[in-house]
Amino acid sequence: MTDTPPSLSWTDAQDLPQQARWRSEAGVPAPRRLQPADDTLNADTAYRLACEGTGLLWQGDFHNARQLLQALARRVDRKPRKLKAPATTLSEAFHQHRQGQAQRARLLGLVLVPVNADYSVPLRRAPDIRQALQEVWGEPDGQPSVLSLRELLGLVGAHEWRKKGVPVPALGPDARIHPYYGVFSPVRGEYVDLVAKAPWPAGFSPDQPVFDIGVGTGVLSAVLAKRGARQVVATDQDPRALACAGANLNRLKLSAQVQLQQTDLFPPGQAALVVCNPPWLPARPSSPIEYAVYDPDSRMLRGFLQGLAAHLSPDGEAWLILSDLAELLGLRSREQWQTWAQEAGIEVVGRRDAKPQHPKASDPTDPLHKARSAEVTSLWRLRRAAA
Repeated sequence: MTDTPPSLSWTDAQDLPQQARWRSEAGVPAPRRLQPADDTLNADTAYRLACEGTGLLWQGDFHNARQLLQALARRVDRKPRKLKAPATTLSEAFHQHRQGQAQRARLLGLVLVPVNADYSVPLRRAPDIRQALQEVWGEPDGQPSVLSLRELLGLVGAHEWRKKGVPVPALGPDARIHPYYGVFSPVRGEYVDLVAKAPWPAGFSPDQPVFDIGVGTGVLSAVLAKRGARQVVATDQDPRALACAGANLNRLKLSAQVQLQQTDLFPPGQAALVVCNPPWLPARPSSPIEYAVYDPDSRMLRGFLQGLAAHLSPDGEAWLILSDLAELLGLRSREQWQTWAQEAGIEVVGRRDAKPQHPKASDPTDPLHKARSAEVTSLWRLRRAAA
């Protein structure tokens, strides 16, 4: 028995009843109230209705809908948010920032657009986005849909990134990784460079098995294979990530060296090298793309450390790629995760550091600038603890 997808009902301009499937990749529930809207709706009225929780189903010009969304964003950003008290710690600042982001997303997500059964958008001057929607939703199922304009623009943006790809110099001068929607893009090159430049463990042979835990786009598996590893087993529990990794490895002609497996954390057996780049911040994700950034209660990190000894060969080494942003924000201490490692029979034997180069690291207007400007990303070398 399968769950019935949620739906929305309304009356169109000709007073005809309409119904469509509600779609949200982020799992946002359908609005309880719905009001048709068109080019005659001004931004102030739209803002008031959105604040009341009313979904605005657009029936006018597509470009005007985008302009309305921009006008709403300006009003949201201009209006001071009611906070219990100003943040006195970076941890409080982080949680207030996340709360503000969630409130902003909820309000801007109430500008809705219809999508026909063939994934075309029945609005004036609407672009052809059928391929972008098919990449995320699969083949059309014969049902019309409704989704937020903000999410639709995100799907289109992801489609463009997927087409042009992200340059990865560690894989070659012209090499690119093509991320799928919901799979984190390797735009932060410092963690890729750490894996590309770290010396192989002492005694390591390219013929020995290597595990890549949480393959994502496949970028680290590709780097390991490009460096000569011939037996990489890469895992992920997200089918979309596995499909993305498979396409990238095939495009880079490295698929013969990498075996993909759908599983949570470790594949069967042991490896001479185990690589893992878990989500760096212990917080709850609010959308699919955030699962690569936020790890609720450090679940993946703890699971990796707890299972590592059983899957690491006696003389093997693990590379744990981790930012210290969680430490700087007061969300998790270094001592805490290293205690988890010790309890699991794992010891730290070295590390290599890199400073982030992304724009937020040097943006003084970012509410978390103090932490981001001091952030360091490290490749921690781990081994089984001596008996």
